[in-house]
Amino acid sequence: MEKITFDNLQETLFHERLDNGLHVYILPKRGFSKTYVTFTTKYGSIDRTFIPRGKEEYVTVPDGIAHFLEHKMFDKKDEDVFQKFGVLGASANAFTSFTRTSYLFSTTNNLYENTKVLLDFVQEPYFTKEKVEKEKGIITQEITMYDDNPDWRNYFGTIQSLYKEFPVNIDIAGTVDTIQEITAEHLTECYETFYHPSNMTVFVIGAVDPDEMMSFIREDQNSKEFSEPEEIKRKYPEEPKEANRKKTVLEMDVLRPKFNYGMKCNHTILDGDEMLRQDLSVNLLLDILFGRTSEFYTKAYNDNLIDETYHYDFVFEKGFGFAMVESDTDNPEELEAAVRSTMKSLAEKWTITEDDLNRARKRRIGQFMRSLNSIEFISNQFTQYNFNDMNLFDVVPTLENIEIGHLKDAFATISNEESHTVMTIIPGSKED
Repeated sequence: MEKITFDNLQETLFHERLDNGLHVYILPKRGFSKTYVTFTTKYGSIDRTFIPRGKEEYVTVPDGIAHFLEHKMFDKKDEDVFQKFGVLGASANAFTSFTRTSYLFSTTNNLYENTKVLLDFVQEPYFTKEKVEKEKGIITQEITMYDDNPDWRNYFGTIQSLYKEFPVNIDIAGTVDTIQEITAEHLTECYETFYHPSNMTVFVIGAVDPDEMMSFIREDQNSKEFSEPEEIKRKYPEEPKEANRKKTVLEMDVLRPKFNYGMKCNHTILDGDEMLRQDLSVNLLLDILFGRTSEFYTKAYNDNLIDETYHYDFVFEKGFGFAMVESDTDNPEELEAAVRSTMKSLAEKWTITEDDLNRARKRRIGQFMRSLNSIEFISNQFTQYNFNDMNLFDVVPTLENIEIGHLKDAFATISNEESHTVMTIIPGSKED
């Protein structure tokens, strides 16, 4: 078992790659009574075209299948997984994102019993035609619920306006039509390809003895049979630099317009330290340009262009990335002009100083250090970073070494107006 010490954060991480390829990370936290365990596969909604295990040709599966598979993993022949966790005093959940599917629980009791339940139900699939057909109705209700949610339509509509080809533009849950195409055979094919231990990671954090937990997981995995690890081959379409649509307006049952300005990142084939630096550099840049101490925010707030819903964010994964500036507003045209002016002004004349960078850096480091008090934050972020060959605990030293030149490079990746879009939801009749 490998022991990795981060002296500046006073954290010690334990890691082992088991014989079946499974990566196990354990981070004991002093003073915590709760333990949080995740079992995550590097498989999300964008992984729709791939070569199935044991085959030689690429296939394209129905949209929404990763999310569908997440639902089906809880559905067993004659047992209720959530009830098993509940009896053992644990709270369980799962989620599917663009790039990963994660199963998790938190508990203060029966840690090893709950860990056994987690490992077993994820590694023992049960798919039948009848149960698959039943699940379609459940997921259809979930899809229609999100279709009626203006905030989701605003967020995801912006992504669809940015991306023309890359499958991040496909709803994680798929559509009502695409999930009707899913069969038990599809689920089995995706499970066998992406749920092999070599494509998965277990992360344990909290009140845990690393030696005992590693031994427990190692023995559990040694008692099960798995095929030999194989490289997973995925295929993604080439995405043009320009945005798919410049503007999108949607009428929904809202009291005030919802505005979102999206910026596609056009330098995304990165990993490791280079990816971490760009991720943090873009976030620092957004803090300086659009944060609550920025000139933009002060003027927009005083001019009543934004309210308490105002938010900005940057999402960055291997292959895609986008920044967003969003708010409810009575003046979406004026807010759009203010965002464009902020970006254009910096493109014409670089005005960010070392003092600006240092202030933003200190704020980011402070926010990150506070986040380390949340075992949920650490677990979810660590796995996302790890799947992109980044280390969550390198965030602070990387922030400390970012220079003005890095901010200029980051700005270049998101500043092309041809890669920008505007999404607005306005009050009107509810869409059919």
